[in-house]
Amino acid sequence: MRLAAALIAVFLTGAATAQDTPEPAEAARAAATRLSEAGTLLDEADGARNRVRALTEAIRAYEDGLEAMREGLRRAAIREEVLSRDLQAREGEIAQLLGVLQGIGASPAPVQLVHPSGPVGTARSGMILAEVAPALNQRASALRKDLQEVSVLRALQESAAGKLQEGLSGAQAARTALSQAIADRTDLPKRFTEDPVQTALLVASTETLEGFASGLSQIAVNEAPGSLPGISDRKGELPLPVKGTILRRAGEADAAGITRPGIVMATRPRALVTTPAPATVRYRGSLLDYGNVIILEPQAGILLVIAGLDVVYGKTGEVLPGGSPVGLMGGPDTGADDLLTREGSGTGAGQTETLYVEVRQDNTPVDPEAWFKTDRG
Repeated sequence: MRLAAALIAVFLTGAATAQDTPEPAEAARAAATRLSEAGTLLDEADGARNRVRALTEAIRAYEDGLEAMREGLRRAAIREEVLSRDLQAREGEIAQLLGVLQGIGASPAPVQLVHPSGPVGTARSGMILAEVAPALNQRASALRKDLQEVSVLRALQESAAGKLQEGLSGAQAARTALSQAIADRTDLPKRFTEDPVQTALLVASTETLEGFASGLSQIAVNEAPGSLPGISDRKGELPLPVKGTILRRAGEADAAGITRPGIVMATRPRALVTTPAPATVRYRGSLLDYGNVIILEPQAGILLVIAGLDVVYGKTGEVLPGGSPVGLMGGPDTGADDLLTREGSGTGAGQTETLYVEVRQDNTPVDPEAWFKTDRG
């Protein structure tokens, strides 16, 4: 009996597997399905009555699918590495297990059934084998499952490059189509007409965002009275304008020791930026050291400043519906091979672009996280 216990201890050492965690392969397959659905949305956008909205939904679907695919592949690579290292560390144990199984299988039936010490020894041997055999089978089954999982995960990663490249190409096609659809759009209401001379003078004469914001009324001609419905009742629940991670909160210093009253978000290259609520475009263009800026007015007295865009959509004076695209982040489109090699360090990997978001109430900066739904708390 002691021999049986010793054999069972040897073969069951390290047998625990990650049964409680979601299967990485299933997550990656689900992401591939989401990318296929994004492709369907892109095809359907051609005939959509509101083509801008349809293309925006398609781009969002591509972004979600690509993000899920990256995360699924990251988890698959980690799981495969863990399994491979575990199998390598147990090479001696596996060789011993295979040797025992081969030895039992190669022994003739009479030798297995007859013991030199007679019937008592034969009975005792039978009892030992009866206890050891289930453990051997369990261990062999666990090893077989691990090896099969390694094979599946490797095949999944090898086939992922094509699906990723297809998704990236679809996303780029959707962005191109969106730019054209916005350029062709003529049905948006306008609250005022921009005076380009006054705009140029205001840009040239101001040195601070506060000074620029205070002079915005100078560039409006024939402005319609009144205000949009507003966002006061949605305070704290507005969606962030881009998918990403808050890199610096309001008042936090950057590497150069500079503090700003807005938040800085880390995003992926070519990420789509949208307005969180219906808003009037008060200004769009280059401004001070903020890069390309769009200033939105969701209600009288409240300005939303979005800076750091590569491409800016919309025209000054237009009223944009909530969720409308207002620009794209910069950075190069990353190829599938680069994604597979760069995305392994975590979900924040690849967020190389930064977007600045500031909220001004009565021309005084307020904490954006008081208005947007974030991870604070």
